[in-house]
Amino acid sequence: MYKFYGPEPCTGLADSAFFPIFVCIMTLIKSISGIRGTIGGKPGDGLTPLDIVKFSSAYAAWVIENTGKQGGSIIVGRDARTSGEMVEQLVIGSLTGMGMDVINLGLATTPTVEIAVVAEKASGGIILTASHNPGEWNALKLLNNKGEFISAEDGQRILNLADTEAYKFAPVDKIGRIQSIEDYAERHISKILSLEMVNTNAIKSAGIKVVVDCVNSVGGIVLPQLLRELGVKEVIELYCEPSGIFPHNPEPLPEHLTDLSKAVVEHGADVGLVVDPDVDRLAIVDEKGNMFGEEYTLVAVADYILERSPGNTVSNLSSTRALKDVTLSHGGTYFASSVGEVNVVRTMKQNDAVIGGEGNGGVIYPEMHYGRDALTGAALFLSHLALKGISCSKIRERYPDYFISKNKITLDTAVQMDKLLDELAGYYKQYIINREDGLKIDMPGGWIHLRKSNTEPIIRIYSEAATMSEADSMAEIITGHIMDSKNSL
Repeated sequence: MYKFYGPEPCTGLADSAFFPIFVCIMTLIKSISGIRGTIGGKPGDGLTPLDIVKFSSAYAAWVIENTGKQGGSIIVGRDARTSGEMVEQLVIGSLTGMGMDVINLGLATTPTVEIAVVAEKASGGIILTASHNPGEWNALKLLNNKGEFISAEDGQRILNLADTEAYKFAPVDKIGRIQSIEDYAERHISKILSLEMVNTNAIKSAGIKVVVDCVNSVGGIVLPQLLRELGVKEVIELYCEPSGIFPHNPEPLPEHLTDLSKAVVEHGADVGLVVDPDVDRLAIVDEKGNMFGEEYTLVAVADYILERSPGNTVSNLSSTRALKDVTLSHGGTYFASSVGEVNVVRTMKQNDAVIGGEGNGGVIYPEMHYGRDALTGAALFLSHLALKGISCSKIRERYPDYFISKNKITLDTAVQMDKLLDELAGYYKQYIINREDGLKIDMPGGWIHLRKSNTEPIIRIYSEAATMSEADSMAEIITGHIMDSKNSL
């Protein structure tokens, strides 16, 4: 058992310059939410041009099938990683070859593309980003005509179309057209500034100084501009050149953010903000250079919203209990969804949630749109900070302390995962059991969430408690139960 935080196919080697060199096994992951992989290799092994064309074409076929008509428009945007332009050209060529018009936003955040789908009344959208994965990765994230991630059923249909090559390219007189729109970052910012809960007057009056780290991706284009238009007094920029050369591992974890923490202290800043390469996750560093806690981005923003607009909240089953605590303190009801943004959004709509998201720093604010949006999260958090009139660290002290341990174990392929989870549920039958997404065991002192992989004989184990040692201990105990149970199955 070991700590698990991100994709394992790449291993980092120390580089004498300033960012890791990664040695990678070529990887291609086809899932219901899209296709992602390392660039290069043989077709089907890595994310090659042939794979990009195949899945872009299958997506276009699904759009045509879904809308019942040939044509329509697709929004395309990409983060700044170095493979982006190549992937963009292949995707756009495939879509137009299928008879779809393309509105190309160029360098654009994930939430910007989502907003554009709705604004342009498009039939869907594709975001070219591998999110927090290292630079040798890229991916096609697929949206429906609501600017939301496609459902599991639609994702499976696209995989089937791709596997059977059940798509047909358009004749020459039906080839789609390409239009470029370059100002959607400004449109996104304007939409944020118009939100009632975004208080630019308070932010300006507070004289806030902010350090930002945008990992040399698209956040560098839009986040500093947003902060200045919000009324932030001073913005110190780290890694805001959208070169796609990530200066550190782009997942916003404490061990990757030492430069940001140091800069916050050196500049006497009030707060540090960091976004991932496609700007749907927001992490915060307080004025002392300490991590606010990625899980607590949503908690703090929800606290701000609920103080002014009481209601329900949603996060996924692997997110911190602190959101539930804050929600109940404001008289609302908390709901948990299966892991995955599409599931969070569905549960939010079902329960009229006023705020929701995921514990990875993903804030979903329905008044803006139904998608994780680090820019909206930043504007709401700074409004919270300004109106409270206390330091970032003091705001963090308002919330209960919880610690999450993330682990995984690999089992023999012969182990029957569902039966194993059934047996484990029996060990903990005295507690609240949730089988919606794997096995969630809710106990007075914390919780354990076990999720099986759909592609590997792996069980991921997430546990939360009031201290990290307790969370680790909970994971170790249930791992012992897993090893005992698997031998009897």
